[in-house]
Amino acid sequence: MLDTIKEILDCRFIKAFSQSSQTTCNTQGNNNASPKDGVQWRGNRTSNGQCNGATCGLRFNGFGGDAENGGGFNGSEDSAAAGPDQLEGPGSIENDTIHLKRRVGLVSGVALIVGTMIGSGIFVSPSGLLERTGSIGMSFVIWMACGLLSLLGALSYAELGTMNTSSGAEYAYFMDAFGAPPAFLFSWASTLVLKPSQMAIICLSFGKYAVEAFVTECEPPEIVVKMVALLAVVVILYVNCYSVNLATSVQNVFTAAKLVAVLIVIAGGTYKMFEGNTQHLREPFRGTQYSVGNIATAFYTGLWAYDGWNNLNYVTEEIKNPSRNLPRSIIIGIPLVTICYALINVSYLTVMSPMEMITSEAVAVTFGNRLLGVMAWLMPLSVTISTFGSANGTLFAAGRLCFAASREGHLLDILSYVHIRRYTPAPGLIFHSLIAAAMVLYGTIDSLIDFFSFTAWIFYGGAMVALIVMRYTKPNYPRPYKVPIIIPYLVLVISFYLIIGPIIDKPTIEYLYAALFILGGMIFYVPFVHYKMRIPFMDGVTVFLQMIFEVAPTSTMLE
Repeated sequence: MLDTIKEILDCRFIKAFSQSSQTTCNTQGNNNASPKDGVQWRGNRTSNGQCNGATCGLRFNGFGGDAENGGGFNGSEDSAAAGPDQLEGPGSIENDTIHLKRRVGLVSGVALIVGTMIGSGIFVSPSGLLERTGSIGMSFVIWMACGLLSLLGALSYAELGTMNTSSGAEYAYFMDAFGAPPAFLFSWASTLVLKPSQMAIICLSFGKYAVEAFVTECEPPEIVVKMVALLAVVVILYVNCYSVNLATSVQNVFTAAKLVAVLIVIAGGTYKMFEGNTQHLREPFRGTQYSVGNIATAFYTGLWAYDGWNNLNYVTEEIKNPSRNLPRSIIIGIPLVTICYALINVSYLTVMSPMEMITSEAVAVTFGNRLLGVMAWLMPLSVTISTFGSANGTLFAAGRLCFAASREGHLLDILSYVHIRRYTPAPGLIFHSLIAAAMVLYGTIDSLIDFFSFTAWIFYGGAMVALIVMRYTKPNYPRPYKVPIIIPYLVLVISFYLIIGPIIDKPTIEYLYAALFILGGMIFYVPFVHYKMRIPFMDGVTVFLQMIFEVAPTSTMLE
């Protein structure tokens, strides 16, 4: 009975999909990673990957291979003529829904880096970073060092991204260098911890700024901030489930508001500096704390504001002339963000003392109250819109990451399904939102930033190891962009320090939870991924959820 229902649901989707896209069978994609059995039509798939009962499955002939042993570049060359860049691979075939068109040029690449890096961090992090360093001078050193570290890490990612142009960033690099288990652990941790915690941090920032606009004499109640943050999670979830076009339109509008907030702060600080308000910038290193743990956790706070420096690697397949535009976008975008952050911090100190910055939970709102007078409401409104847009973009990307990992068989099948009419990965979006909501209720912004940074830098360091390993295991592999080998070694050493330093200086339970969670993924990898065990009743659960959410499996991301 269950098999019959699943076949009806699958074929209903296939029929709708075929009518809307008119895709031919055995379509060839570009150099994307693919599961080793071809397209995984869950529940009614034969051993060779073909779909029973309706239409033939879609077959990838690009970058991929065995999911257990990693993939090699076996791109098909007979589908279309190659583009001007050796990394662009075959051109698109007409009506090929699998192929990702290369629409991201140099300007778009820079905009993507800058737009994702400038989020809520610069409006929240300055107070926490200043508290941990103890002085203005050291906090500026950390801000600049975080920018330099992000640039060096991104340049290393540029080599990896031009070597392997498939989607997935760290997932693809770990698969190439180490094989399936480390790649699985990355997808496991990213889907269940990193992306949800990132969204929780941004939504808590949204709640804090939204409530601060109405509470001027005292700190906003924590329960109110968390309720507003939960409301933001629900609204963003609805937007992303309703329509892809709606979600992208919201992102564009809110990105413009984010830039307005940055310009307001810099312009206001410049005005105050011309008035001579530089007294807080004197004796910059007085009171500096040189503790190993404090410096490392200060880096966590600063690096959170820079997070997003590797996001361009997730869209490498869509970059025009990636061997040139990927490293160029990085070299332009990250220093630009670093300069903006330096100017914003100077602007804060023209109207607030270091102690006032430390005690303020919403630095940008305090800045607006001091400088803008009756128009002070513009600052919390702009920052609230900025953080809402950042959270929207985070969930948009997280849902796709969850979708891709599930389609590879690394998570529950239902998480790779899409709505049969709206073509949104609703189950994956709901799954991420539930975890993010739990994190909102559990943690504070500072504890979540530490938790996120600790976990993220384990994998950033792993990517550096992957680059170094492939210099020896694949010495003749095409590298259109090749970073000096000292850079990944340097980033690896700093990553090790950022992981170990806080644990030695001040161990907390969050670090243990993060490490155990990452390693605990192997408990699920061995039986369910390596040996492909299936839980009997999960087929019934999957069918039930398919009917509730009106979703069905698909082989591609529908735009």
